[in-house]
Amino acid sequence: MITAIGGIEHRGFGTGAWALVAEDGTTYELLDCPRDLRQAGLHVKVQGTLNDDVMTLAMIGKVLNVNSFEILENPSSVE
Repeated sequence: MITAIGGIEHRGFGTGAWALVAEDGTTYELLDCPRDLRQAGLHVKVQGTLNDDVMTLAMIGKVLNVNSFEILENPSSVE
């Protein structure tokens, strides 16, 4: 199980893929992304399991199965 904090992005490969770009720069492709996470620009904390035995068409990063998530306040809006 891993925990990552970062931003949600939509990548336009094929039918599209949802990604979490973590604060450390790691990109995770969100497998079967929960509907509430499907909004580019969200700042989130995600807990999940890496799925090393899955290949995807997008191939944008490590594949992450989301177990739970929390939508955080956008850091750019904090003064």
